[in-house]
Amino acid sequence: MRPAMSDIPLVVHVVHSLGVGGLENGLVNIVNHMSPARYRHALVCMTHSGDFERRIARADVPVIAMRRGSVPLWRTYLDLFAVFRRLRPSIVHTRNLSGLDALLPALCAGVRVRIHGEHGRDADDLGGSNPKYRRLRRAFRSLVTHYTAVSKDLERYLIEQIGIAPARIDQIYNGVDIARYRPADIERADDLAGGGSRRALRFGTVGRLQAVKDQVTLVRAFAQAARGAPDAMREARLVIGGDGPSRAEIEDEIRRSGMADRIDLLGQIDDVAALLRSFDVFVLPSRDEGISNTILEAMASGLPVLATRVGGNPELVREGDTGQLVESGDPCALARWLVRYAQDTALRRAQGRAARIRAEGSFSLQSMVDGYAKLYDELLAARPRPSGDSVKKSMILP
Repeated sequence: MRPAMSDIPLVVHVVHSLGVGGLENGLVNIVNHMSPARYRHALVCMTHSGDFERRIARADVPVIAMRRGSVPLWRTYLDLFAVFRRLRPSIVHTRNLSGLDALLPALCAGVRVRIHGEHGRDADDLGGSNPKYRRLRRAFRSLVTHYTAVSKDLERYLIEQIGIAPARIDQIYNGVDIARYRPADIERADDLAGGGSRRALRFGTVGRLQAVKDQVTLVRAFAQAARGAPDAMREARLVIGGDGPSRAEIEDEIRRSGMADRIDLLGQIDDVAALLRSFDVFVLPSRDEGISNTILEAMASGLPVLATRVGGNPELVREGDTGQLVESGDPCALARWLVRYAQDTALRRAQGRAARIRAEGSFSLQSMVDGYAKLYDELLAARPRPSGDSVKKSMILP
């Protein structure tokens, strides 16, 4: 006999918005792939929804926008309290800095399990260096039942900088859909296009165009590589997929580089998997990262990964095996490796094959979903639902 919907625990996920991003992609994957007989879901956006709402495949998942920024903060707190009282979730799972504001309303509404997840940082908090943000996270510690971190780097940050006991943290890696993200059916580097000429080598990146992703440095590195090694980089192209607030700055850098005829700025990408299959090398020049979904997607697509040595990137990219790491903000180091990959077809192929194997073995989508479901099970078992008179008391507004 199937359980009634009201008997299936509800998880309310709180995020800043459902715009394009790795956090949002991972959340949608959890909602879509976790068994509906095990958990129900609702999404609360602190500001507004966004493009990723369209990716939610389940019809039973409400999305609620709080419009923070357009209403006073006290109004947001009251509205959140009303949402939690109406939905009566078993778990509230907040994510990143803006989600912290949902913790007090959740506590006041009687939500017994309150999880906070750390997924990455922006340009104004590189490496967790912003003292204001550290103080905010410390101030909310007592409202959090348990923490999740998508990388060991973020787990260390919670322990060493925020003062969270290790027993209160579960580190769960993001997962990638290895059926959707798969290698191209061709040997990229040696393919012959029409007329018998070699297909141009394609270095590519995908992500939101914003300062922390630092696509400007990648444009500089590509121009430097093309000028410094014209034979190795003959006809090579740089492809940048995505959109965001740094677009104008990147366009200016492309014009200054003199490489506008060899750099493609594509804008918003609807089919990232297909675009990745057209690349030969994936490059991520970020200044900070949690766990990069695009690195995982590139690995599953059979691509060698050239990335910066920041955040969780070293936990994904095995240097010399599945790719290479360089220091952030260093176009010269990036340029050297662009040339090296352009010169060495065997290296590209070997690292691409190793990357696919690593994605299959260590970063499957199902492993991520199972990790969160198991954590939810354990936390609910440790904090059983009150019964009898205590239930009636818990339903009285404070």
